[in-house]
Amino acid sequence: MLVDRFNRRINYLRISITDRCNLRCMYCVPPFGERKLRHKDILRYEELLRIARIAIKLGITKIRLTGGEPLIRRGVQEFIPVLAALEGLEDVSITTNGVFLKENLEMLKAAGIKRLNISIDSLDKEKFKRITRFDYFDQVWEGIETARDMGFYPIKLNVVLMKGVNDNEVFDFGRLALEQPYHLRFIECMPVGLAENSLAFIPNAEIEKTLIDTFGPLIPISPGLHDGPATRFRFEKGKGEIGFISAISHSFCQECNRLRLTANGMLLPCLLSNTEVDIKDPLRRGCLDGALIEVFQEAVSLKPECHPLGLENNQKVHRKMCSIGG
Repeated sequence: MLVDRFNRRINYLRISITDRCNLRCMYCVPPFGERKLRHKDILRYEELLRIARIAIKLGITKIRLTGGEPLIRRGVQEFIPVLAALEGLEDVSITTNGVFLKENLEMLKAAGIKRLNISIDSLDKEKFKRITRFDYFDQVWEGIETARDMGFYPIKLNVVLMKGVNDNEVFDFGRLALEQPYHLRFIECMPVGLAENSLAFIPNAEIEKTLIDTFGPLIPISPGLHDGPATRFRFEKGKGEIGFISAISHSFCQECNRLRLTANGMLLPCLLSNTEVDIKDPLRRGCLDGALIEVFQEAVSLKPECHPLGLENNQKVHRKMCSIGG
């Protein structure tokens, strides 16, 4: 088992399979683009599967695929079913921007994936285009509705609200949680390689107050077996739910159970830290599983008790969010 210095059991691995994306969201990628990894620097699928098997031996039971945008990597339609079938995994899910979701839903369902996280920061077509720099709203929304009709559950819609950009859409997202079975997740904007440093941070407490003032009390929901760090609520008679991921204003580090693997083979003990441990180099030098297990153990030993960022801290993570997958 992977247990860190603070007695937290690590059983969740987020794997970024590519740093490439077909959107350029303003809080993720600079408007002029971002230098991408060379093809040879990205972990191959067979390498990812070897790492996943070792992780499972060490007690990892949940894997989430991220990017960049995972569904744009060539060969992903063959990779996902193989990964999802690995013995010992209890939960495999994916985070996507939804642009290519509809055409991959049959594959995801056949692979046994039921849980989807879809990033969508606006329900307004023009604002969506401003945030993502692409006019793909209709494609994304069609994919979300098709996934709902096909029985995927839960479908989590990840929302980053930014002051002066999309903060006037709290009502629209709240109404969506009332009328549809989607799980809205409000994620505080994090200082991780921010592309636009002028983006104004909004604490989730403000969003929660606006929702309560508009729609009435939020009823707490107990966390499920494979839940992440969101505090969950629902409205009375609401079909969906509301969740808050408040990494900056209300740290949940004491419950952190995850490691992250970047597309170029770095294990990250903490999202909001610049610490990383190279697993690609020993992997490609032909090291046996024992040496790779030691890399995992080193990464876990470096997990901090709490991330160093806060509302009054100007420190920033230099790594780009597009290279981590959130």
